[in-house]
Amino acid sequence: MVWFRPGKGDPRWQGATTRLFLGIDHTAIVVADAEARPRPWQRLSVRVAALHAAVTLLGIGLVGVLIYEKQRGELYGKVLTASEEEGARALGGQIGHDVTPGLRRLAPGIDQALRARGAGEGDETMQLGMVGLGRMGGNMARRLMMGGHEVIAYARNPAALEPLSREGATGTTTLDDLVATLRAPRVAWVMVPAGAATEQVVMDLAARMEPGDTIVDGGNSFYKDDVRRMKMLRDMGLHYVDVGTSGGVWGLDRGYCLMIGGDTAVVERLDPIFRTLAPGIGPIPAAPGREAATGTAERGYLHCGPSGAGHFVKMVHNGIEYGLMQAYAEGFDIMKNATSADLPEDLRYHLNLADIAELWRRGSVVGSWLLDLTAQALAENPTLSRYTGFVQDSGEGRWTIMAAIEEGVPADVLSAALYVRFRSRQAHTFAEKVLSAMREKFGGHIEPPAGG
Repeated sequence: MVWFRPGKGDPRWQGATTRLFLGIDHTAIVVADAEARPRPWQRLSVRVAALHAAVTLLGIGLVGVLIYEKQRGELYGKVLTASEEEGARALGGQIGHDVTPGLRRLAPGIDQALRARGAGEGDETMQLGMVGLGRMGGNMARRLMMGGHEVIAYARNPAALEPLSREGATGTTTLDDLVATLRAPRVAWVMVPAGAATEQVVMDLAARMEPGDTIVDGGNSFYKDDVRRMKMLRDMGLHYVDVGTSGGVWGLDRGYCLMIGGDTAVVERLDPIFRTLAPGIGPIPAAPGREAATGTAERGYLHCGPSGAGHFVKMVHNGIEYGLMQAYAEGFDIMKNATSADLPEDLRYHLNLADIAELWRRGSVVGSWLLDLTAQALAENPTLSRYTGFVQDSGEGRWTIMAAIEEGVPADVLSAALYVRFRSRQAHTFAEKVLSAMREKFGGHIEPPAGG
């Protein structure tokens, strides 16, 4: 197949209007020769070969594709000939890869076409309410809409609803309207700060919902609160699911790692939502020994256990995050101070920390996404001068240490990492600036104003 790159007004592609915007895992595709406008291309990046994409489209009877490659900013198009179509069909049989779930998940409007060819029922789109449209909640709503789900968004301020409403969400400004708009059995996803705010929203929703409805807490609640809330809602005939959500401000493109707790039947009913929010299998191979695994972990979401289990796993996840970040921070602080006057002159080193961070991203055993973000921060500001080193903690680190104490499990590194954050609010080192830079990069966490 020969792929051309159509320019503006290219006659070879003119007259082929677009029908459906499809995303197969991380591939952005527009199908040619139909009539509706595609969704914005920049929201997905290409990770799957063009031929594989064409094979997938051919599986539902489509013969033309456009593929936009985000990283290079290049657009490729091809209308397949009959012989190419036949060859691609044959290759599709050899690949033996069922991407129907991916199509249904990320392709608004494709559901009817898939049902027409007898696709399975396990990946249908759903309706849900989203309460909390901040950094993560808003992008989660967008990812769900990109997957064809119907989102009923809630915010007291109408202005906060406008961006999502323009993208297809139905906006509501009262919880009464939110619940009234949702179809039974209702699903409301709560994405507000842990603690009193989550407690209030959950109870306010519960007072308006009916038996059989479900409330999902996707924030960073304490797992013991989940168990207590589950029991309260159970007595009202309502279901409660806790979801530890990792992905930060990057989740719209990368997907969200979901750690889920709750009743098995309820969690299974919500699978289409989790499948859409999660990263999917993507380019990461299964760990050796897991090649034949049939669960959802490889797709980036997991039912960890009964109520509270999801947030328990996320709590430990964040405790580990503290330790990893602290190790990087201390290491870069040691290298920064290799010029110390306390060292013999022939043992002083003026090291380029940005280059070292970039170096370690390539083939090193300490490579990670946190290191990627550290390299980005150092490239932008090698001295990290715009950070004070004031490092906050959001609670999960403390809860992790509390759990370790209750279980009698030593947690030396995680405890030390937490106490360093406490110390950072009194005296700052370069290590704390590295920590602060990482927190901003992955979660959009901004330091409080000086003196605040």
